[in-house]
Amino acid sequence: QVQLVESGGGLVQPGGSLRLSCAASGINFSIYVMGWYRQAPGKQREMVAVSSSGGRTDYADFVKGRFTISRDNSKNTVYLQMNSLEPEDTAEYYCNANRISVFGRRENYWGQGTQVTVSS
Repeated sequence: QVQLVESGGGLVQPGGSLRLSCAASGINFSIYVMGWYRQAPGKQREMVAVSSSGGRTDYADFVKGRFTISRDNSKNTVYLQMNSLEPEDTAEYYCNANRISVFGRRENYWGQGTQVTVSS
């Protein structure tokens, strides 16, 4: 059974920082692309940052220079360090694990989400 469990969300003032964590189980973590996505009320879910199995990272333009994704394959955990938070960053943040199997099948898993609220 695959589980992705996020933690670290909460309420923070503008300009503050938070670090999200996502602990994975039930998958061979190191071979998955791990990512963070977010969804604000009334908006579609959008990619925030992804980390490939080879260590390459990619970011949405709106978080470049502020957020950093990292992964610890020994702990089956991916992190999202968020600095200089803005009210526009308020959203539910979701962890994602995905890959294409050797048989060409997409394996895609989501966590339950963690709320991040940026407000004074």
